[in-house]
Amino acid sequence: MPPPVRFALAGFGAWGKLHAKSIHHDAGAQLVAICAPTEPTRTEARDAYPEAQIFADPLEMIARGGFDIVDIVTPSHTHREIAMAALQSGFHVLLEKPMATTLEDCKAIAAAAEKSKGRLAVGHEFRLSSQWGEIKKIIQRGTIGEPQYVLVELLRKPYRLGAGGWRYDPARVGSWVLEEPIHFFDLARWYLEGSGDPVELYAYGNSRDPQRPQLFDNFSAMFRCANGSYAVVSQTLAAFEHHQTVKISGTRGALWAGWSGALDRTLEPTAFLKVFDGENLADMPLEQQSGEVFELRSQIARCVEMVRDGKTPAATARDGLWSAGLCLVAEESIRQKRPLPVTGLLKF
Repeated sequence: MPPPVRFALAGFGAWGKLHAKSIHHDAGAQLVAICAPTEPTRTEARDAYPEAQIFADPLEMIARGGFDIVDIVTPSHTHREIAMAALQSGFHVLLEKPMATTLEDCKAIAAAAEKSKGRLAVGHEFRLSSQWGEIKKIIQRGTIGEPQYVLVELLRKPYRLGAGGWRYDPARVGSWVLEEPIHFFDLARWYLEGSGDPVELYAYGNSRDPQRPQLFDNFSAMFRCANGSYAVVSQTLAAFEHHQTVKISGTRGALWAGWSGALDRTLEPTAFLKVFDGENLADMPLEQQSGEVFELRSQIARCVEMVRDGKTPAATARDGLWSAGLCLVAEESIRQKRPLPVTGLLKF
């Protein structure tokens, strides 16, 4: 057996702890360092993973070294500094979405990744899903023909506060469009990959709370690709539980997928995938359970392959730049109340 890939984890909030568990339970990975922001979380990390070195400062952890890949699961506004330090030090990086909260910072990270000895994987784990990833395979097999319309929609309960309330602070979260809709933009663009790049986007949004009008509880956007195919991304945080839908129609057939759970991280969701090839309708069995907890495990395994075997990341810097860029254009479209061209996102 080859030696395990050594992970350093920056961030030990709710999602960071799930990253830690996924690394710890992967036979090809070893969690050797953890950076946690407070003394209570550092104590918790030390108790849960006594074999790992514990740090208060992610830059100190990176400077100390002794690992192969840095897994960054910190609040979004900190991503640029930590990712740049890791890439410039030659480490591989798994960077939670969004890459950063501004296009400038995203481009800086992408440029650093191009120059680094390490590789950058962006945390779009939905691509590795037995459900959402299977849809891409169905498209590639030509079962529904060329996709012409994609809908990715979510109805869910309000967001968690995040450590220290960062998710409800515009200065730190950047935008709620950069939270979950970024996954949906990534999926929609991925499904429409054969249609050319997005060229125009129009978005709407509103908030239930007048104290945070720029954080949208209800959000919808439509983008058009070069060949006329288009996608709709829509989300409401003003509801209950967690219910996600994908619907795609193509030149030959269509498909419909749904996922429901009491929470986004439930371990016992209900999920389905129906595919119509133009003649027959089939309920497709899922090879394994679908859900972000399970997809995170697949993402860690893919990072092990990236470090050990040079396998391409499920989502590259280019993918991360596109998804963050579409979110930020959507925000600007809402502010200007008009459709906007999608240009220059990949220039850095």
